[in-house]
Amino acid sequence: MIKLRLKRFGKKREASFRLVACNSTSRRDGRPLEELGFYNPRTKETRLNTEAIRARLAQGAQPTDTVLTLLERGGLVEKSVRASVVVGQKKQAAVREAAAKQAAKEAAEAKAAEAAAAAEAAAAAAEAPAEETAEA
Repeated sequence: MIKLRLKRFGKKREASFRLVACNSTSRRDGRPLEELGFYNPRTKETRLNTEAIRARLAQGAQPTDTVLTLLERGGLVEKSVRASVVVGQKKQAAVREAAAKQAAKEAAEAKAAEAAAAAEAAAAAAEAPAEETAEA
């Protein structure tokens, strides 16, 4: 299978990448079948050979996640929702829902405690006049 992936080059801590088409079993910096572009993450500079990339994609080449993001930014591939994004959104929604339930539970407990305190105050107020009449 042919993969579209990044090949690292440049100095230590100053990496740049070439977008290459290579066999999926070959190593990261091995000899590519074809160089298709360039990406510098420090300056965000991207140069893509659009005709060659479209030809490789038409042949069935599979881009890695990072390369797919670069191709989406370059307008070569239509932006799609990835499965990881869907899973993350579901998890976030579940966390928000749990927090809302917890807040509602705490509010109900606070309201119940307030009602109990009001009932105790009313009972104490009712007993106070009865004691005054008994003493008098």
